[in-house]
Amino acid sequence: MNRSNFVRLGLSLLTSLVLGSISTAQAQSVFRVTAIPDESPSELARKAAPLVAYLESQLGVKVQFVPVTDYAAAVESLVNKRVDLAWFGGFTFVQANVRSGGKIIPLVQREEDTQFKSVFITSDPSISTLNDLKGKDVSFGSQSSTSGHLMPRSALLAANINPDKDFKRVAFSGAHDATIAAVASGKVQAGALNIQVWERFVAEKKVDLSKVKVFYTTAPFFDYNWSVHADMPAAMREKLKQAFLGLSKSTPEGKEILELQRASRFVPTQAENYKDIEGAARSAQLL
Repeated sequence: MNRSNFVRLGLSLLTSLVLGSISTAQAQSVFRVTAIPDESPSELARKAAPLVAYLESQLGVKVQFVPVTDYAAAVESLVNKRVDLAWFGGFTFVQANVRSGGKIIPLVQREEDTQFKSVFITSDPSISTLNDLKGKDVSFGSQSSTSGHLMPRSALLAANINPDKDFKRVAFSGAHDATIAAVASGKVQAGALNIQVWERFVAEKKVDLSKVKVFYTTAPFFDYNWSVHADMPAAMREKLKQAFLGLSKSTPEGKEILELQRASRFVPTQAENYKDIEGAARSAQLL
């Protein structure tokens, strides 16, 4: 090879390396966010859009919302660092933390999540207590849902009711809004779900209260949070945390985001808050 060709080859290789480095840097500069699919895809996308724009302005990087098909996919995405930030329920946080060997860090939660509740609803006039569910078809949300399965199941077990033995059929709708639909349509006689989704459906008149009613509300528990992987640099974790804590209903942007997230404000949280959730999961043999 003559000197001219050698130089051209060297420049070509150098260009490829530079372009490759730029491409890698660009890929790494995208901050990816996901959420457990506890509501319809359209509702999750609607809630995520203004938050994504806000985080871009606060972090100074491109932020992308990455939808997942189920709760397990949300857990695996953060554990394997395919996303940078995940919206978990209390149980999915526990699953991710156990799965990662304690490397998932909950940053913030809505103030409402420090005293969260689940409700049992029914369209059957004969049902007014948990004991009345025996012999009935009952729907939960996802198997990995805190408010749509774990804590309602825990309440049932505490009342000496075993869903797998005492119910005629246990169904899993996959999402809280789907549970409401299943009860309202008569596919099941009762269901358990997140109290916030129920209250939203009532406020938006999406449920006929003359046909569907709440007959039991659980004791409060810690629930949803925004979590990151422990390998995220501490400075980035703090910047992200402060971005959430800085949201306020006193600004138009903050008001829109908080209302979509159904939050009064975000507050710091810690793994210790979810020890009771982990205990409930182990007692119910779900972990």
